[in-house]
Amino acid sequence: MVVIAEHDVKVREAPPHGAIGMSTAYRISDAAPQPHKMEFRRRVLDVGAAIGEHPISHDEVYYVTSGRGVVVSDGVAETIGAGTAAYLYEGAVVGIRQIGDEPLSIIIAYPVDQKN
Repeated sequence: MVVIAEHDVKVREAPPHGAIGMSTAYRISDAAPQPHKMEFRRRVLDVGAAIGEHPISHDEVYYVTSGRGVVVSDGVAETIGAGTAAYLYEGAVVGIRQIGDEPLSIIIAYPVDQKN
Protein backbone atom coordinates (compact mmCIF):
# COMPACT_ATOMS: atom_id res chain seq x y z
CA MET A 1 0.00 0.00 0.00
CA VAL A 2 1.05 3.56 -0.60
CA VAL A 3 -0.72 6.68 0.67
CA ILE A 4 -0.31 9.79 -1.46
CA ALA A 5 -1.19 13.34 -0.42
CA GLU A 6 -2.39 15.67 -3.19
CA HIS A 7 -0.08 18.49 -2.12
CA ASP A 8 2.91 16.20 -2.74
CA VAL A 9 2.00 15.62 -6.41
CA LYS A 10 0.56 19.02 -7.37
CA VAL A 11 1.79 20.47 -10.69
CA ARG A 12 0.68 23.71 -12.34
CA GLU A 13 0.62 23.20 -16.12
CA ALA A 14 -1.27 23.57 -19.36
CA PRO A 15 -3.78 20.75 -19.88
CA PRO A 16 -2.76 17.93 -22.22
CA HIS A 17 -3.82 17.55 -25.84
CA GLY A 18 -3.74 21.14 -27.02
CA ALA A 19 -2.50 23.22 -24.06
CA ILE A 20 -5.79 25.15 -23.93
CA GLY A 21 -5.58 27.46 -20.90
CA MET A 22 -4.03 26.42 -17.59
CA SER A 23 -4.73 23.77 -14.96
CA THR A 24 -3.52 22.18 -11.78
CA ALA A 25 -2.70 18.48 -12.05
CA TYR A 26 -2.56 16.09 -9.12
CA ARG A 27 -0.68 13.09 -10.51
CA ILE A 28 -1.68 10.63 -7.79
CA SER A 29 -0.61 7.40 -9.48
CA ASP A 30 2.73 8.83 -10.61
CA ALA A 31 3.80 8.59 -6.96
CA ALA A 32 2.82 4.91 -6.68
CA PRO A 33 5.76 2.52 -7.06
CA GLN A 34 5.96 0.50 -10.26
CA PRO A 35 4.49 -1.67 -11.41
CA HIS A 36 0.98 -0.26 -11.09
CA LYS A 37 -1.89 -1.10 -13.40
CA MET A 38 -4.00 2.05 -13.42
CA GLU A 39 -3.75 5.80 -13.65
CA PHE A 40 -5.64 7.90 -11.13
CA ARG A 41 -5.40 11.67 -11.30
CA ARG A 42 -7.25 14.83 -10.45
CA ARG A 43 -7.09 17.85 -12.72
CA VAL A 44 -8.58 21.27 -12.06
CA LEU A 45 -9.18 23.16 -15.28
CA ASP A 46 -9.06 26.95 -14.92
CA VAL A 47 -11.91 29.01 -16.37
CA GLY A 48 -11.70 28.65 -20.16
CA ALA A 49 -9.31 25.67 -20.08
CA ALA A 50 -9.75 22.31 -21.82
CA ILE A 51 -8.24 18.90 -22.33
CA GLY A 52 -8.24 18.82 -26.13
CA GLU A 53 -9.88 16.09 -28.13
CA HIS A 54 -7.66 13.03 -28.52
CA PRO A 55 -8.08 9.31 -29.30
CA ILE A 56 -7.95 6.89 -26.36
CA SER A 57 -6.65 3.32 -26.47
CA HIS A 58 -8.47 2.19 -23.32
CA ASP A 59 -11.69 2.89 -21.44
CA GLU A 60 -11.45 6.05 -19.34
CA VAL A 61 -13.62 7.79 -16.73
CA TYR A 62 -13.94 11.53 -16.06
CA TYR A 63 -15.69 12.13 -12.72
CA VAL A 64 -16.60 15.73 -11.84
CA THR A 65 -16.07 16.78 -8.22
CA SER A 66 -16.90 20.49 -8.73
CA GLY A 67 -17.67 22.94 -11.50
CA ARG A 68 -19.22 22.27 -14.89
CA GLY A 69 -17.87 21.09 -18.19
CA VAL A 70 -18.69 19.82 -21.64
CA VAL A 71 -17.32 16.38 -22.41
CA VAL A 72 -17.05 15.22 -26.01
CA SER A 73 -16.81 11.66 -27.31
CA ASP A 74 -16.72 11.06 -31.07
CA GLY A 75 -18.35 14.43 -31.73
CA VAL A 76 -21.19 13.99 -29.22
CA ALA A 77 -21.14 16.67 -26.50
CA GLU A 78 -22.76 16.45 -23.05
CA THR A 79 -22.76 18.94 -20.19
CA ILE A 80 -21.67 17.41 -16.88
CA GLY A 81 -21.33 18.77 -13.35
CA ALA A 82 -20.46 17.80 -9.81
CA GLY A 83 -21.40 14.22 -8.99
CA THR A 84 -21.55 13.02 -12.60
CA ALA A 85 -19.20 10.84 -14.58
CA ALA A 86 -18.51 10.29 -18.25
CA TYR A 87 -17.51 6.71 -19.08
CA LEU A 88 -15.50 6.90 -22.30
CA TYR A 89 -14.79 3.89 -24.48
CA GLU A 90 -11.60 2.60 -26.10
CA GLY A 91 -11.16 3.95 -29.63
CA ALA A 92 -13.19 7.13 -29.09
CA VAL A 93 -11.90 10.64 -29.67
CA VAL A 94 -12.55 12.45 -26.38
CA GLY A 95 -11.99 15.77 -24.60
CA ILE A 96 -13.46 18.01 -21.93
CA ARG A 97 -13.67 21.77 -21.45
CA GLN A 98 -14.56 23.93 -18.49
CA ILE A 99 -17.71 26.10 -18.68
CA GLY A 100 -19.18 28.59 -16.22
CA ASP A 101 -17.59 30.83 -13.61
CA GLU A 102 -15.75 28.30 -11.44
CA PRO A 103 -12.89 25.92 -12.27
CA LEU A 104 -13.76 22.36 -13.29
CA SER A 105 -12.32 19.65 -11.01
CA ILE A 106 -12.28 16.13 -12.43
CA ILE A 107 -10.93 12.75 -11.41
CA ILE A 108 -9.48 10.82 -14.34
CA ALA A 109 -8.99 7.05 -14.15
CA TYR A 110 -7.85 4.56 -16.77
CA PRO A 111 -5.75 1.39 -17.07
CA VAL A 112 -2.03 1.57 -17.77
CA ASP A 113 -1.02 0.17 -21.16
CA GLN A 114 0.47 -3.23 -20.33
CA LYS A 115 1.76 -3.90 -23.88
CA ASN A 116 5.43 -3.28 -23.04
